Amino acid sequence: MSPAHDDFGQLLRTLRSAAGRSQEELALAAGLSVRALANLERGRTRGPQRRTVEALARALGLDADDAHRLEASAAPGRQRARPTAGPGPSGHLPLPRDVHGFTARGDALRDLENLAGSGAPAHPAVAVVTGAPGLGKTAFAVHAAHRLAPRFPDGHFHLDLRAMDDEPVRPGDALARLLRAIGVGERSLPQGLADRTGLFHSLAATRRLLLVLDNAADENQIRPLLPSAGPSLTLVTSRGGLAGLEGVHRVELPLFRREEAVELLGRILGPERVAREAQAARDLADLCGRLPLALRITGQRLAARPREDLGKLAALLDRKERRLDLLRAGDLQVRAAFALSYQQLDPVARRLLRRCALAAEPDVGPETAALLAGVPLPEAERRLEELCDRGLLQSDPSAERYRFHDLLRLFAAEQVAAEDGPAVRDAALDRAARWMLARATAAALHFDAEHHGAPAGDPDPVTAPAGRDRARAWLEAERHQWLAALRHAHAAGWYRQVIDTAEAMHWFSDLTQHWHPWVDVFRCAAEAARALGSPHEEATHLNYLTWAHNLCAYDHHAALETARSALSVARACGDPLQTGWALAYGAGALKRLGRVDEAVQWLRDAADCHRRNSSPPSRLAELTTLNSLGMILCERGHPDQALTIHRRSLEICRKRIPGQSSHVLAVYQAVTLHHLGRDYAALGRFPEAETDLRQALTAFEGLDMPAWSGPVQLELGRVLRHLGRPAEARAALAAAVRTLSEHHHPRAAEATAELRGLAGTGR
Repeated sequence: MSPAHDDFGQLLRTLRSAAGRSQEELALAAGLSVRALANLERGRTRGPQRRTVEALARALGLDADDAHRLEASAAPGRQRARPTAGPGPSGHLPLPRDVHGFTARGDALRDLENLAGSGAPAHPAVAVVTGAPGLGKTAFAVHAAHRLAPRFPDGHFHLDLRAMDDEPVRPGDALARLLRAIGVGERSLPQGLADRTGLFHSLAATRRLLLVLDNAADENQIRPLLPSAGPSLTLVTSRGGLAGLEGVHRVELPLFRREEAVELLGRILGPERVAREAQAARDLADLCGRLPLALRITGQRLAARPREDLGKLAALLDRKERRLDLLRAGDLQVRAAFALSYQQLDPVARRLLRRCALAAEPDVGPETAALLAGVPLPEAERRLEELCDRGLLQSDPSAERYRFHDLLRLFAAEQVAAEDGPAVRDAALDRAARWMLARATAAALHFDAEHHGAPAGDPDPVTAPAGRDRARAWLEAERHQWLAALRHAHAAGWYRQVIDTAEAMHWFSDLTQHWHPWVDVFRCAAEAARALGSPHEEATHLNYLTWAHNLCAYDHHAALETARSALSVARACGDPLQTGWALAYGAGALKRLGRVDEAVQWLRDAADCHRRNSSPPSRLAELTTLNSLGMILCERGHPDQALTIHRRSLEICRKRIPGQSSHVLAVYQAVTLHHLGRDYAALGRFPEAETDLRQALTAFEGLDMPAWSGPVQLELGRVLRHLGRPAEARAALAAAVRTLSEHHHPRAAEATAELRGLAGTGR
């Protein structure tokens, strides 16, 4: 199977062929570049480090004997390589060729030009360029160096510090190469690190040098290479943040804007070709995540196929499972760039990174990451920050949350499939979903009108959000995660957990009715109740679903259809409360569909149903129904009848309802006051309208219910206009526009028109 003399390159090639792997496949699995693997097989690179050999053995699936032979064949090359003084041949360190078609980065380049002109001899200028893999750090530094080179007549040098290698260039070796490039002869070259550092600093102090220290590993590697005095400029690139370096100018390269991404494609392909398929070019920019490396690969792939449509490649890239396969051109691969950074991580960090790809988009918090990776929360918090420092995750500027670049997420998901497999992946998702649902349920119970005292059932009471404010903040921050957990539970058949979570969310949903996903929450719960054969719960959640269709998704046809289903189920199981709710919610859909006469009749039937039911929950239902009935009567030109009905609602609120919290009654009273304000306005009784609307607005703002405050601000603005107080009216309407727009409320356009109309009067 293997050659007798066990030359490392020949043995590696033989073992790879026997395993049926291509160079590309083995390079990816072992965390090497294709070029590095090819050099090993051809004997151009001798004596690979033990860590590299072990990675190759794992990737090839070698048994102990073959793994030992592979390691033994590498050892002689290491022994020969060790005495050399530096990482490569001595001599000059010229700048690499500038990138053709360099695009964007104008502000960062201007900053470097200013930095080059402002350095003081006592503080030589240093710029550290950081960012995620594929952002073009080296291309940027090299391009900047070519632009700035005329300012540094004593030399401009580029040195690759090889941070991604098993053993990055040692500071002493790097100094030796720099000193040789400056002109120090071999006999004059000091042996120790301290002496080389001193000589380099003394020479740099009297020269205008431009140094590009590319691909730096860490601060300890870089510090001896930074001139301590003189007019030199040093550009450092690193995938890490190098946060320990003091007094440096930092350049964090962002992703391209879409127009910059399209511009780069145009420079590679020619502006005419891009202009012919402008939309396809924009699609390609988005599918590449506006990552410079991905865009350059895409451009070069298309440049090599001049007759291929941009739209064809965009359609292929649109398939996520093929995207990374297609983002390659020759030896350039997006996947390989990510793999280099991934293989630098220790096993726990690799697991955390790839498992974060299992979290729901767009971002993930430490709790979810810890659950998915199976590590303690403090460790997850620390390692997430480290992954940000390495450019593999992006940190939210104001919250402890993290997100992937789109292409990095695809890469991480591939590693889950390759390293974890379906069973481990499913166990991680189950673990996270159970915990997330338990916490979400406990947090939502803070808002339940029928729940008193601190909620029980949180999976970690020590870290549980305490009080309504913190519970709401957690539910909003983790919304995507607990929604994903609910969908996971529904798909897994955890029907009781789905129903319990949705029921707990019912009251919280009133505070956040601008969330479209409430449709999904209550649909899952209704289906879960049906699967468990619980018609009372099915009717309940069908009613909640009708509410969500009406007020969250504004899909009134779906709302009416769902209300009919709820009514049928409620009547069949003899549930008068849900029968009344189905009639009331269905009336809301009918009214929004323009079928007002039917809506009025459904509301009268609902009010009669609730009035005959003596249970405390029916009083709240009666309140809601009466308020809705009065609102329609007011809109149809009968404000006197509406006023009578809404006064009856206010009387129910003030009498109190057994078992209901003061918070819930405050909400219902605020709603009723809003309706009364509208009734008085319709009757031309504007002072009374202002009084009730201001009370309603104060209540909603105190209850932190902005989706309810917006319509009140709109009505108050109109009343103030009628009262001849335009400045106050303008302020109220402006507040209404802001609130309604922020919550995607359908009355936002109405408020905007009202504000413009007021401005047009000149008052």
